[in-house]
Amino acid sequence: MVGGLKAFCRDCFWRGDAPTRRCPACGSPRVVIHAELATLNIAHLDCDAFYASVEKRDRPELRDRPLIVGGGRRGVVTTACYIARLSGVRSAMPMFKALRLCPEAEVIAPAFAKYRTESKRILDRVRERTPLVQALSLDEAWIDLSGTERLHGAPPAITLARLQAEIERDIGLTVSVGLAPNKFLAKLGSEMDKPRGFGVIGLAEARAVLAPQPVSVLPGVGPVLAKALRDRGRRTIGDIANADPRDLARDHGAQGVRLASLALGKDDRPVDPSQPRKSLSAETTFDVDLRDPQGLEGRLWPLCERVARQARAEGIAGRTVTLKLRTADFRIVTRRRALPAASQTARTLFSAGQSLLRREITGEPYRLIGVGLSDLTPQAGSDDLFAADESRALREETVVDGLRQRFGDKAIVKGRALRP
Repeated sequence: MVGGLKAFCRDCFWRGDAPTRRCPACGSPRVVIHAELATLNIAHLDCDAFYASVEKRDRPELRDRPLIVGGGRRGVVTTACYIARLSGVRSAMPMFKALRLCPEAEVIAPAFAKYRTESKRILDRVRERTPLVQALSLDEAWIDLSGTERLHGAPPAITLARLQAEIERDIGLTVSVGLAPNKFLAKLGSEMDKPRGFGVIGLAEARAVLAPQPVSVLPGVGPVLAKALRDRGRRTIGDIANADPRDLARDHGAQGVRLASLALGKDDRPVDPSQPRKSLSAETTFDVDLRDPQGLEGRLWPLCERVARQARAEGIAGRTVTLKLRTADFRIVTRRRALPAASQTARTLFSAGQSLLRREITGEPYRLIGVGLSDLTPQAGSDDLFAADESRALREETVVDGLRQRFGDKAIVKGRALRP
């Protein structure tokens, strides 16, 4: 049947070799039909409105209400449930605008420790199917199921559908899946029918599917490159596919050659489980603009704690600290400092961030502060890798991690984290 697989049911996992509107075994309309089902093995798994879905699962009284996860009224939307999205609420939207669009929405502050725990539960289930899993963030990952048919007794399409149903049944969260011959098309497929979607894109149809899409859909095309492409009349992926590759190379260099290939649905990037995370960061938006050093430093410390704790949890350290500030007129200021050695302690992050911050404090009010750790490297935490004071700080903060995990985040609070 694998060689002739053309359709399957997402509810009872019936398989067939001919298209059908409803499952002949259980009558479900949730039938996936595609001519290339038997040959596709690269997938993208994307949790549906992840943070909001976790909160709704844990608070059933919110199930039928619009929900926004994010900061205070001056913050931004981290994520919104699908009910809130019907009113036009979107991620990264200023909170005041989101509440203007959906004034009846419930707003909840994000609980990232909880989201990381749920992310691990989901990814552990995925890794039971294959070791070739590349996490992009807490709520999405690429999966390569090549060569797993004999192990699971089913082609990748069926394995993914079973995984999707298992996550919903056992963890209480829904995910959408994209199945394709490569990473680019798989990610596009996962966005086709959210939530609880299962999108399939084969290579034969890739060019037709991509043609009307805006150039911003292509990996690596940010606002600057998108504008450069539009300025030359290349607004859609179809425009790029129809362009002479030599013209693209002349106008955009190596990036142009890459775009020419992607526009045809070609992507040779492997699913790489070892691909390292590029950075860790945390930020907060103030309810009232701050300009005094004590107030700003008081907000910086807990962010350093959050980033350092995540670094220790993931067994990584960083060599570069980045300070981020947003002015009252929404201008973003970033400053970086290289550390003498890779670190994963809040003490070192705060020391570097504090030094950068003091250079920027001139009386100008700020509405946001953030800190990041980049240039990451695996970190075993061995004492010989640290100077004496850094080693001592690491031991102390690791003990605090354990106490907070056991008794809650407020079990131990540094004096500098207390503010009036």
